[in-house]
Amino acid sequence: MDKYFIERFNMCAKGLNQRLSQYVLKIPDHIKAHAQEIHIRINKPVSIYCGNITYYLTANNQLISCGVCLDNDMLIATQHDVYECFQNICCYSVYTRQSEIKNGFITMRGGHRAGICGTAVYMDNTLANMRDISSINLRIAKEIKGIAKPLLRSIDINRGGILLCGIPSSGKTTVLRDISRILSTKENKKICIVDERGEIAGSYSGVPQNDIGFCDVLDGYMKADGIMQALRCMSPQIVVCDEIGTEQEAKSIESCLNSGVTVIASLHCANICELMSKPQARMLLSANAFAYVGFLSDRIQPGVVKEIYTMEELKIYEANRLHTADNKHHSHRVLSVSNDQTEDKAV
Repeated sequence: MDKYFIERFNMCAKGLNQRLSQYVLKIPDHIKAHAQEIHIRINKPVSIYCGNITYYLTANNQLISCGVCLDNDMLIATQHDVYECFQNICCYSVYTRQSEIKNGFITMRGGHRAGICGTAVYMDNTLANMRDISSINLRIAKEIKGIAKPLLRSIDINRGGILLCGIPSSGKTTVLRDISRILSTKENKKICIVDERGEIAGSYSGVPQNDIGFCDVLDGYMKADGIMQALRCMSPQIVVCDEIGTEQEAKSIESCLNSGVTVIASLHCANICELMSKPQARMLLSANAFAYVGFLSDRIQPGVVKEIYTMEELKIYEANRLHTADNKHHSHRVLSVSNDQTEDKAV
């Protein structure tokens, strides 16, 4: 497994320009195996993010995890370095990647993703482009085959779909990808992946770079459009999508339910309280869009599902939470009335 992770790191590092890549490719293999991101910023040290530790490179190929200072010993990314890296990840054809650039990321060969920061360019109050790129974050795409097996053993997918919840970099996409692979190959399910940000299949020139089994992929579609396209054209049994973020996307998922299609999706949130605070989540849960909700661990254990709730359990939890909140509010009102009466008597 370490060999695979090292190869993935080396492939992602090819997105760097020649000057920086010759340093990054020389770091120890055990660091490569655990690396999640390679980050370059103008006039700042090149950094390697490994979950709970960030390493900074020096000009003599050493790694420093603390006490970093901007001196001559650090490997500093220049403005020209960032420009060359940007051109490289765009395959020296920036114009053809405009639709991705304005969304802040570029999908690379191998399914790796380059997040980019710079100056926004608006036209008619709409984000049209990005210029003056100031930093690039190369996110290393890793498949962990079998990571979804414990989850699938714990649920009955024929009862309904599952909503995977977790913080950023907790492995939601990794689990979604493996669920898609397993269900399409082992269970012979007809699955359509709506891959708006290109992270699940990692398609490059129309070819999925990740092993997604026998799934159809709608790459680059906005989720609402992609879901409707899948329902109209592909007759799927299951639709898979990543990062439900708006009420419009939630409504499109409801369309799946009306068509008898199961949905497997993910959502950014850390716990039940945060889940219940999101309007799109409440909309989906009240519509019984999912049979299960799973919460992933953290960045240190990406892809590990720590808790699974059925819809019935979530409804009981929410009812208890609202009852407790109502009691607290009622107590507060009584206290306020008591204080008002005391003040009146004092007068």
